[in-house]
Amino acid sequence: MHLRTEDLTRIEIEYDSGVIPPPYSHIFKLKIGFGKNFLDSQLDLVYTDRDEVSEDDILNEGFTMDDDYHFQGEIPKVWEKPLRELYAKSKWSNKKLDEEGGIKLLSKDSQGQIIRTVPLNQEDWQIFSQDYIQAIYEITHKEAPLTIHYMIREKETAYDINLVVRFSIRKMEVTVNGKVKEVDWDETKELLSFIFLPDYDYGMATESKPSQKGQFIECGDGFWHDIQKGVFNIDDSFDAISRIQQGFRKFL
Repeated sequence: MHLRTEDLTRIEIEYDSGVIPPPYSHIFKLKIGFGKNFLDSQLDLVYTDRDEVSEDDILNEGFTMDDDYHFQGEIPKVWEKPLRELYAKSKWSNKKLDEEGGIKLLSKDSQGQIIRTVPLNQEDWQIFSQDYIQAIYEITHKEAPLTIHYMIREKETAYDINLVVRFSIRKMEVTVNGKVKEVDWDETKELLSFIFLPDYDYGMATESKPSQKGQFIECGDGFWHDIQKGVFNIDDSFDAISRIQQGFRKFL
């Protein structure tokens, strides 16, 4: 059941990772209230069942012993429109979440009516939630804006492309050889999803900026990968590498 989208005053997004084992298993709750000039937001993220694994196992997976995160504060109003649009287009289920986990919602309107339900478009809500959490991380300086570097070295031309993703204000900034270009958030967000699909061979990567011919990508961690030799599609039915190459060439 939908509340009227324009009457919404609050949405709570609750997520459970389900059967994913520790140290990855976690839950979070996002409470988002629609204010006049901002979104009043609270995040409580807790990693679960870590008493079942050793400290070494946790650290070896790239975590720390204190990964839980809590936030309460203001998020820019630019996030309100996409949240309301997502709510408006969603379909709902009255079934409870199973052992696979997922997202359930609480929504409240200006008349005080409260609806608890499970969205059928789980992936859309999970992507929105992760982006929103990333916005929180930027605002609190827990993480810097994501920056992707891409280089094209050809016979007579060379392009250095920098893509900066600012989740806090839902803006993408692209510079090509130092020249700033305007880009669409949604279209460039699709490119971003392709970037993290393939498998990157860090044994072939280099920390120094390549100078030879080819196409190279640095995904924000300081390692440069040859897009044609050190990056591999995981799914043979989907050529993410070509999508990455095409996406960056559109900026030229």
